[in-house]
Amino acid sequence: MRAMPHEGRALSHLLSLLRDGDFLTRERALLWAGGFLLAFAAAIMFLAVTAHGLNDYNNRPLGTDFSDVYAAGTLTLDGVPEAAYDPVRHHEQERAVFGLDTPFYGWHYPPFFLAVAGALSTLPYLPALVLWQAVGLALYLFAMAHLLGGGARDRTWLLYALAFPAVFVNLTHGQNGFLTAALFAGAIALLDKRPVAAGILFGLLAYKPQFGILIPLVLATTARWRCFAAAGATVAALVLFATLTFGADIWSAFLASTHFSRTVVLEQGGTGFEKIQSVFAATRLLGGSVDAAYAAQGIATLGVAVSLVILWRSQASMAAKGAGLCLGTLLATPYSLDYDMMLLAPAIALQAIDGRTRGFFPYERTALAALWLVPIMARGVAGSTHIPLGLIVMALAFAFAVRRGARQTSPAIA
Repeated sequence: MRAMPHEGRALSHLLSLLRDGDFLTRERALLWAGGFLLAFAAAIMFLAVTAHGLNDYNNRPLGTDFSDVYAAGTLTLDGVPEAAYDPVRHHEQERAVFGLDTPFYGWHYPPFFLAVAGALSTLPYLPALVLWQAVGLALYLFAMAHLLGGGARDRTWLLYALAFPAVFVNLTHGQNGFLTAALFAGAIALLDKRPVAAGILFGLLAYKPQFGILIPLVLATTARWRCFAAAGATVAALVLFATLTFGADIWSAFLASTHFSRTVVLEQGGTGFEKIQSVFAATRLLGGSVDAAYAAQGIATLGVAVSLVILWRSQASMAAKGAGLCLGTLLATPYSLDYDMMLLAPAIALQAIDGRTRGFFPYERTALAALWLVPIMARGVAGSTHIPLGLIVMALAFAFAVRRGARQTSPAIA
């Protein structure tokens, strides 16, 4: 029998490495994470030393997207919170704070989040930005430590959590991914032990309503009624608070603004389709029509919803279920950006826990490594090649989570 050609042996060896994930040794993982953390720190230092006033070297506000939070907060303190939902007036306020050349950063959040924006804008911009990011980062790390439980005794998790590329994306955009990840991680960690507290955390996620599509479905189909009721009561309390604080008309302004958010930001890609990590955006990026994008997203959302119900009603571990919910939440909405990939942090942690406990599927360790890395690559790859890499990697990881549920039992994986 002829010996396998050199190229064939190399390919076989590569596939074996990817299948078993043997390349992902502890030493290499620590080295990569440490290298990323140093690189991110250097990049943030570069932004700081090249800044002029409140703007970066490219004349964008430092923390870019946080500028819309700050502008909305100043409008709220000026007694005109409804102006935050008017793109023209909101942009005028951003230009007044950051300069006439400031790009438009839209405000798309429900009215109760204006209270957070108003509180932050009582501070000068840079201290407000630092406070926002520092508190968010602390909440994220606290929730991840709680989610990991006993696994948090090995402090290497902290390096992986800090070096996770979505952390850098979130920091440079001044975004709220830390808060989203903290609320999800905390709710999943508390779900079985303290369902009311978990429901409150799920309810607070209403500040990003596009991420609340699947949570009620999962809670209802698994009869977690105390958590369901607590989440609903929390949302009702937030709505009442906003109405009493800003007046009933604030809701008319918010609802009117959703037309701009839907048509300009989502359908026309005002944000940039390469930045949005969804089936909808991938369809539009590849040249599909708006109707085709909605149809594709609808099919994907339905498939994710059915898969999640099956997963959560199975005998799979809570780790697999929680990972599936985090991943499914990102896949089910047409509007999730690369900084929203902070939600992958609890998904990765949970799948790693489940894999170490019950064994990893072939290629699963490689998929988790790709999931950890993809937030820093997704936008650039999609923009230059039109390949929705972030979506592909998230869908693969979701498939692994659902596959665990399909086993219906929890024996060790061969």
